[in-house]
Amino acid sequence: MPYIDEALLDDPEELQRKDSRDTLRALASAGAQVREAATLAGEAGVDRLGSMDRPRSVLVAAIGGSSIVAEVLELLAEPGSPVPVQARRNLPLPGWVGPLDLVVAVSLSGRAPGPLAVAAEAARRGAMLLTVGADDSPLAEVCRRARGVHVGVGAGRTSSRTALWTLLTPVLLGADRLGLLDLPDAQLQAVADRLDERAEEMRPSSEAFVNPAKVLAVQLAETVPVVLGDGPLGGVAAARASSMLARTARIPAPFGELPDAASGIVATFDGPYTGLGGRRAGTYDDTRIRLGDIDTSGWEPHHFSEPEGELMERPRGPQGGRGRDIFADPYLDGPTLPQLGLLMLRDAPPEVPTRESAQAQALTDAVLETAREAGVRVMEVQAGVGAPLVRLADHVGMVDFAATYLAIGLGLDPSVSPHVADLRDRTR
Repeated sequence: MPYIDEALLDDPEELQRKDSRDTLRALASAGAQVREAATLAGEAGVDRLGSMDRPRSVLVAAIGGSSIVAEVLELLAEPGSPVPVQARRNLPLPGWVGPLDLVVAVSLSGRAPGPLAVAAEAARRGAMLLTVGADDSPLAEVCRRARGVHVGVGAGRTSSRTALWTLLTPVLLGADRLGLLDLPDAQLQAVADRLDERAEEMRPSSEAFVNPAKVLAVQLAETVPVVLGDGPLGGVAAARASSMLARTARIPAPFGELPDAASGIVATFDGPYTGLGGRRAGTYDDTRIRLGDIDTSGWEPHHFSEPEGELMERPRGPQGGRGRDIFADPYLDGPTLPQLGLLMLRDAPPEVPTRESAQAQALTDAVLETAREAGVRVMEVQAGVGAPLVRLADHVGMVDFAATYLAIGLGLDPSVSPHVADLRDRTR
């Protein structure tokens, strides 16, 4: 099981020393990113999109840490958008994309091969372009030649994982101008304010026992985590959590969205990482030991009361499995497997409950009850009230900070992965 240094999490100077590229500081700037990106988008002429004809469709090209931009736009536009929105990571560009369509390409550096190639092909076909990335980049040049709208990312943005709101805000503003979603200025300000509140609550100087992101990081370190969102909004946040845990904390974490992923995730409760084997309370172990097949020489007679050759069944623990022996010695008994953990990202309760929301809540509660009975460690994070984008900001802020604290607590630099660097060197 990984060891997380909880004392380190309460040492701001040590946190800063291990965080070589100021990941925590960059995450804390999320609210400022929203405000700056809105200003940059206005200066770049994003309002021009409002005077254009509504596109027949919108295609969003983004990869890596930027890919959540497409997922968020799909999430927010889907309920009321008059045109379809879909994601595309790389070529080939669908054959139907042409002058009547809008292609959005997002890359912090402006050099990511996938979005750059998609933007270039879209420009060749005469599609409308909205791009977000560095001003002095090939992506910006492609957009300007096609007379599209390019929004720069400002200075000091070094990682797409920590510059999410810099990349996302111009895309949402463009979608608002085109009538694909409704994003009033007041709502955007509420998003920035919520991100500021999260940054203050989860700041490095906040002690671990009152800092929810540090608490979650310690809990995650003690498990093999899977992440579930309790609906579409939670599903996007779960994808973000999985990405941040893998790329920042180096912890693989499968993710899913209810209701579709319920059976797939619950099936893991029967696996080797549940503390009790995943079977129901009151049952017996499927493993049956035939004493005649075991060399019992040297054992005390009172160890077995069954006659030789008969079957002995070992009863399970109170929750339906072998259980975790608190007296086990890892040096004599061997290491134990880490415990399965379920991180449930729950949306805020609806202001006006409906039959559908009640059914969704009942499914979430059933999954959590099943997890606890199977010996899974359950962690719940609930978004605060507000518009969908505000609630999403709640979840994103939590999982971003938690993954970063987890990385540092495990002795890892959240920004630098030697193996990722090796991969880049081998594929140049």
